[in-house]
Amino acid sequence: MISLILNPPVSSSLTSKELSLYNCSLDENFLQSLELLPSLKVLNIQSLSTGFPRLMNLEQLDLSYYALNNKIVLSIGNLASLQFLNLAGCGLSGDIPKSLCALKDLQELDMSGNYLSGTLPYCMENLTSLQQLYLSSNNLSGDIYFSPLKSLISLKSLSLSNNHFQIPLSFSSFFNHSKLKSFDASENKVYNRREMHNLIPKFQLQSLSLSCCGNGESFPQSLYYQHDLQIVDISHVRMKGRFPHWLLQNNTNLVSLYLKNISLSGLLELPIQSHKNLVSLDISDNKLFGQIPSEIGACFPGLGSLKMSSNNFSGSIPSSLGNMNRLGDLDLSNNGLSGKLPNLLIKGCQDLSMLPKNVSLTWLIELQLDGNQFIRSIPDSLSNSPYLAMLDVSHNNLCGGIPRWITNMTNLHILDLSHNKLDGILLPNLFPPSISQVYLSNNKLQGSMLNEFNCTNMKVIDLSQNNLTGGIPRWLGRCSNLRHLLLKGNNFKREIPKQLCKLNYLSLVDLSSNHLCGRIPSCLRISVNDIPFKEDPGSYFEGYYERGYAFPLVPIQVDFTTKNILYSYTGKILNYLSGLDLSDNALEGVVPFEIGNFNTIQVLNLSHNNLVGPIPPTFSNLWKVESLDLSHNKLEGNIPSQLTRLHFLYVFSVAYNNLSGRTPDMVAQFATFENSSYEGNPFLCGSPLSRSCDPTLLSNNSSNGGEKEEDGFIDMNFFYISFGVSFVMMLIGIFAVLCINPYWRRAWFYFVGKIMRYCFYFVVDNVPMLSKYRFYQPFE
Repeated sequence: MISLILNPPVSSSLTSKELSLYNCSLDENFLQSLELLPSLKVLNIQSLSTGFPRLMNLEQLDLSYYALNNKIVLSIGNLASLQFLNLAGCGLSGDIPKSLCALKDLQELDMSGNYLSGTLPYCMENLTSLQQLYLSSNNLSGDIYFSPLKSLISLKSLSLSNNHFQIPLSFSSFFNHSKLKSFDASENKVYNRREMHNLIPKFQLQSLSLSCCGNGESFPQSLYYQHDLQIVDISHVRMKGRFPHWLLQNNTNLVSLYLKNISLSGLLELPIQSHKNLVSLDISDNKLFGQIPSEIGACFPGLGSLKMSSNNFSGSIPSSLGNMNRLGDLDLSNNGLSGKLPNLLIKGCQDLSMLPKNVSLTWLIELQLDGNQFIRSIPDSLSNSPYLAMLDVSHNNLCGGIPRWITNMTNLHILDLSHNKLDGILLPNLFPPSISQVYLSNNKLQGSMLNEFNCTNMKVIDLSQNNLTGGIPRWLGRCSNLRHLLLKGNNFKREIPKQLCKLNYLSLVDLSSNHLCGRIPSCLRISVNDIPFKEDPGSYFEGYYERGYAFPLVPIQVDFTTKNILYSYTGKILNYLSGLDLSDNALEGVVPFEIGNFNTIQVLNLSHNNLVGPIPPTFSNLWKVESLDLSHNKLEGNIPSQLTRLHFLYVFSVAYNNLSGRTPDMVAQFATFENSSYEGNPFLCGSPLSRSCDPTLLSNNSSNGGEKEEDGFIDMNFFYISFGVSFVMMLIGIFAVLCINPYWRRAWFYFVGKIMRYCFYFVVDNVPMLSKYRFYQPFE
């Protein structure tokens, strides 16, 4: 290969067959001079501003990841001998250029990673020599059954992923493609097309990926005739039916099978013979039930990743899983499994890790068995895995104390033992220095926290809903990296230690439902950190990142009350959640105005305490707050009118205090708050309360000895006076008119006389004893 960076024209004496012109500034004269290279067959170029020269013998052209215009693409149609064309990531938009249909010798076309839209042009059926076609990551659409791909029977590899195609699950449009080996249509929409034929496909696929969405009703019949499959991924396509054990039995070379969330039901049936080549199996998020087959370990001895979470499996974990010496990722969470953790599982799976299958380690890195019904204590056999980095056995029925060997797990970063029945006390230096997240909530732990933890690297401490006593330990002030401190629902007493003011990264603090007293420290700081929640995995884990594997960097799950509802927050959202909950204690004193500096806080709950004094006006600076609860205290004074600036406020309550004055204007978010937000304040008035703020009415109420005000909007005394005055004025007006105008006066007396005659005859006709007066004519 000859690489050139030239400004003068290329000499005709050059006979290079391959030319690379990367990062070159090329003018039109230079490009035209390339026509003087008749033997040039391979050209790699990334700087092109004009139309393409006529290179009649060029076979391979690479313009990938360089912005092209339509003029350049149209000129490529002149390269009649072109066999390989790479236009990936060139920023192409609109329809696929029809000029490319003239390249009848083209064998490979890569247009992935562009902005192409519309349907496939029918002229593509002329590309009969095409063997590899890559159109992934565009905006193309249309039904593949009616596309020109049906005519491209030389295709070996077809990639249509990340588009808007409709993919028929029958594959009938490809039945004549005898050379097709790889078909990737993931992230499109799969649909079921019923066809009345019994044709057997000519292809034998090695790789099939349809994961995304759609409804296939049942497994495609064409898969029954496949025997060379190595990778199958049809996750998230609703199939229904039972686990396809026949797929494993027919394809002995199958390496990876992904059937996540496809509505499988029934029992888990395994192939009759052992399947030694299967490395990855994912059947999570289905409706499989019954016991996990006891022979699963013998059936898949080479399995490196087994994911069966979120099904309805019951019974115990088969001890045969311990025979899987290569098992690297085991997820059995969110099932109905019960019994104890088999020791053989821990001892046998020496490669159990969270690394990809092509990485081989001989130590346990991650174990996740949460959401089952395991009983008894945590097995001591886990201590044989000194490189354990994550242990999650939460939401089970484990009992006993926290094992002492946890101290020796020098690589442990995340420990989640929450929602079990663990008891005992927290021993001194129980956790290793490497640990950063500790979840022990909803257990039966007792005693005080006088014993200091190794908390230098701790970012999450969750000890909520236990039976811990004493005071909140002062040594927490030395946990300099702490972000989430959750001690809700214990029996802590005394004051909130001022040592917590040393923690500069606190974003979530929940000390509610304890017996804390004293004042709220004015130096306390709560904020959302600008730096995302990340771990410092240490030198041991650096290789994981180099291989593209991300160790869990954010908290697993945190329970926190927001908007009066207990939510479970998981994942990256915890990077942005900020809150302070000190409710249900015995705190006293005034509310520190410094809390108004927590301008990124989203939840502030100080309810059910003995706080006094006014609501600080600085609370108007809490511009991100969504839930503000100050109810059930002894607060006094007015509600600051500036609070109406809080446009994200969803829940607001100052009920049952001693507040007075006018409620905030019913504007913005405050227009949504009802009477319950203000009730229990006898001197508070204004909407939405029924108590008016009119000073006259307030004085009348006071003179009546606090007599309860009548409901309604009308003052009856005022109504009677105004009605009487109006009636008298009406009579005076009528009298004046009759005196001034004689015609109206005569008409008026005539009208009155007529009415009186009508009334007289009506009475006489309806009262028998007056009938004798019938023939008298009164008023004449």
